This record gives sequence, structure tokens and C-alpha cells, in this order.
Amino acid sequence: MAIFADRMASRKQQKEQARAARLEQERQAAAQAARKRRFAMLGGGAVATIAVAVVAVVLATGGSGANATSGSAAHATSPPGSAGSTQAGMGFEGVPLEAGPLLASAGTTQTGTVDGISCGSSEQTAYHVHTHLAVFWKGKALSLPGGIGIPGSTIQNGTNGPVAQGGQCIYWLHTHAPDGVIHIESPTQRQYTLGNFFDEWHQPLTATQVAGAKGKVTAVVNGKRWTKSVREIPLGSHETVQLSVGSPVVPFKSVSWAATGL
Repeated sequence: MAIFADRMASRKQQKEQARAARLEQERQAAAQAARKRRFAMLGGGAVATIAVAVVAVVLATGGSGANATSGSAAHATSPPGSAGSTQAGMGFEGVPLEAGPLLASAGTTQTGTVDGISCGSSEQTAYHVHTHLAVFWKGKALSLPGGIGIPGSTIQNGTNGPVAQGGQCIYWLHTHAPDGVIHIESPTQRQYTLGNFFDEWHQPLTATQVAGAKGKVTAVVNGKRWTKSVREIPLGSHETVQLSVGSPVVPFKSVSWAATGL
């Protein structure tokens, strides 16, 4: 009886191990499919070279190779809504597009190294996580543009919604679509912050200003009030960040990450 019981326990353990291995394979397959969908929207994952005219525009906005200064007034800014707007709907990443005027143009992203973050020829996958950012100004929603961190890219509307295509290079922190999703794709695992992202974008981020939106900034991270510097907000896996500039402070809205595959 003892031998029979041992055999049954061994078989049960083998079944559990097989089930765990199968679930892990399914998880990896789903993650790979999501990456393939994103790379397909980007034209195979490679960053295309843009036309000389677009390069001239980028250089005119501030040149290339310059490091950003944290929260500097030298960052290019524009009033919220002056850079166009997006419409509500579902984006290609499975995250709803952010409705409302753009917080600022993605075109202020330049080239060169910013806060130790490089702009390379392709995406990095050694460390790959996602943070969602929502910004409200005087109670009204603003949208984060696609193409931040991809200098020279343009938004193209396809069957799966708007997505940034082309560009000179791609930073480790970037956005593909106006859905609020910040991609952290780094060659090594390290802690990046919202301040790093805005520096890369060449837009100010302080206690009284978010890009072109000015007023007292109230930050909420994963449903809890953030009391430290807004620049220190960490960018990590499935973090949800909400900034209210001015008043009223908008109630926190969560993101359904499980439905995205990110």
C-alpha cells in the first residue's frame, strides 16, 4: 500500500509539473504574439530613416545630441490642445485611446543620450515593462501622444488604430500610440522615473507644471496619493499613474492590464 501511495503521489506531482510547464508555454506564446503585433505595426520592429525635410524640422526644434536638464525651462512647451487631439476608441495595444487634446507634441523629442538613456536603431527586450499615464488639466482629460521617444516618427492610422511609424531612432522609454502606455524597453533592468520620460521628451515636469499644463500637480499612483516629487514616480510593470493639474482633482481610474496582453 505504501508503494502504491508513493506511485500515486509521484504521478500527481508529474501532472502538476506538466500543467505548470504548459501554462508557462502559453504565457510565453501570448507575450510573443503581443510583441509580434507591435513589431508588425512598427514595420518589423526596425526604425526607418525619415526624409530629410523631417530631419530639418527636428533639428529646428532644438538640435540633436543635447542632454536634457531636469525640469528646465529650456524645454519646449505648448499650451494643451495646441498640438491636435485624439478620439476615444480602442488602440492596437488593447488599451483605450485617451480622448482630448494632446498634452504636447511628440515632436519635441530629440536625439542623443538623455539621463543615460540612449536612442538606438531598434527596441530592447532584456527588460520590458509598461506604465500607464493619464493627465487631466482643470478636470479635463488630455492625451499622451504616440511617438514620444521616437524622434521623427509620424502617427499613421491603420486598421488597428493610430500608431507611430518611422523615425530616426527609438529610446528605451517611448510611446507607440496615444493610449497612455509608456513602454520601458531597456538593455538592462534599472529603475526609470517619470522625470526621465519627460526629460527624454524635452518637456517640463514639476510640482506646478506638466508639459504645457500649468497648475498645482496632484499625483496618484495605483490608487494612492503620491506625496514625493512627481519626477520620482517610478515607471514599472503595470503601474498606473494619474496626474491632475489644477482643480478639480479627478477621481482615480484604473487600467485593466489583464485584457491587454502587455
